[in-house]
Amino acid sequence: MSAVSQKRFTKKEKSWILYDWANSVYATNIMAAIFPTIFVSIAGDLGDIWWGYGTSIATFIIALMAPFLGSIADYKGMKKKLFTGFMLLGVIATALIAMTNNWRFMLVAYVLSKIGFSGSNLFYDSFLTDVTTDERMDKVSTWGYAMGYIGGSTIPFVISIAVLMMMGYSNPIAQKFSILITSVWWFLFTIPFLKNVEQVHYIEKPDKISFKNALVSVLNTAKDIAKSRGMLLFIIAYFFYIDGVGTVISISTAYGTALGLGATGMILALLVTQIVAMPCSILFGKLTKKISARKALLIAITVYMFICLVGFYMGFSLEPHQEKYRQVFNDSKGAWEAKLDNYTFENREGAENALSNYLNSAQVALRAKDPQAFEKLEIHYPEGSQTEQNQLALIQSMLKPELLAFKENNKEIIDNFQGAIAFSTILFWAMAVLVGTVQGGIQAVSRSYFGKLVPKKRSNEYFGFFDIFGKFATVVGPLLYSLVGGITKRSSYGTLVLMLLFLIGFLILLFAKKPLEELEEQRLAQKALSE
Repeated sequence: MSAVSQKRFTKKEKSWILYDWANSVYATNIMAAIFPTIFVSIAGDLGDIWWGYGTSIATFIIALMAPFLGSIADYKGMKKKLFTGFMLLGVIATALIAMTNNWRFMLVAYVLSKIGFSGSNLFYDSFLTDVTTDERMDKVSTWGYAMGYIGGSTIPFVISIAVLMMMGYSNPIAQKFSILITSVWWFLFTIPFLKNVEQVHYIEKPDKISFKNALVSVLNTAKDIAKSRGMLLFIIAYFFYIDGVGTVISISTAYGTALGLGATGMILALLVTQIVAMPCSILFGKLTKKISARKALLIAITVYMFICLVGFYMGFSLEPHQEKYRQVFNDSKGAWEAKLDNYTFENREGAENALSNYLNSAQVALRAKDPQAFEKLEIHYPEGSQTEQNQLALIQSMLKPELLAFKENNKEIIDNFQGAIAFSTILFWAMAVLVGTVQGGIQAVSRSYFGKLVPKKRSNEYFGFFDIFGKFATVVGPLLYSLVGGITKRSSYGTLVLMLLFLIGFLILLFAKKPLEELEEQRLAQKALSE
């Protein structure tokens, strides 16, 4: 192969990279930027806590399945079938999120979609050993993440933001559009992968695939990992630091929304994250050639520890002002909701939810700098009869002067809260840029580094363990965030605990230099013998 052709991506490599482009819109629109803010605004005060639990449930389920799925996928012809099945589950369940206005059903559909997303990525990651060589792995892996950030931060993400800004962020049609475009984009750009990527390294398929055989295979792989000190230390370190990375991705906008930061501002900040992440992911691939993958990972973890400190201070300085405003609003909320008692509704619960959603939106709009924000609000109850909708419209007309009077009577509290939000928004933007410098790099280098450490024919089984450690990590992170935030009643303490996870991962990786170098030399020797 010529030097020129070696620099170009093959058809298989391009198709593999394109799946990062395809599914990255799920990571931005559903996991990180848009849907979390929609969900928290609908679910109410504990929305970010429920979001953390939902994320933990989804990752716990796929984590339990990962090693068994990995074992089965190593058999000839199975990897592609499993990839396709989970991809379709993710695409369909994502579309289902847009089919309901009930936050509980939304949460269930989100859990299913995240299982599909995570499951397809398990097989996608292991296909890295099938589409390229060890020498090109860092380049292909980092370009995958780089193109993913372009895909997730350009056409579908920007269109979603534009529609939300034009129609209004609380407009149900705009919200549903941002979810549905995710499914369409995801499926459309997966087609090249389905056509061009095939399993190259495999184990011959037995006459009968059974749970017992899969369990034996999983246990053998676990024993092999435990015997290899370098492999074991890397996976444990990965467990802790990727825990922090995944949690930052999954709770950042839910955390910001819970603090009262503007949804549009956060989404634009995360758009900056995507833009910054694209070139930085490629630079991380080049950095590994100069200072080694392990050192590049240590640098990224250090940056994340600083991000956790900034995130903690952002919330810690804001929460007292938020709590004071929330308290005075809730003191009046009961009387406002009691206005429903003067009317009859066939579905009382539905009317209560519609009024509650309106008041939750009003709580945000009344302290917004935009004077038109409150004027644009309406009580949405499309499933109700015309009579019921007219009754709710009448209730809204009665509430309007009372809510405006509330704003005037609590001007000082609102001004203090708004000032704290302005400062925290600046910190959120700073964190968004910092995350962009390392997010793609730490994931891409972890993936390619692990790909070099594993035996190729059993890559999916090993990546199953790689995935289970990663997924159990993202069970622990959101769970810790939710538990600490729920116990202390301050979400900022939930972000502070994430720093401990990064620190543990950093220390293990720091002292694993010798066993990791020995394992790399062992794999190179095995490769030379096979050739």
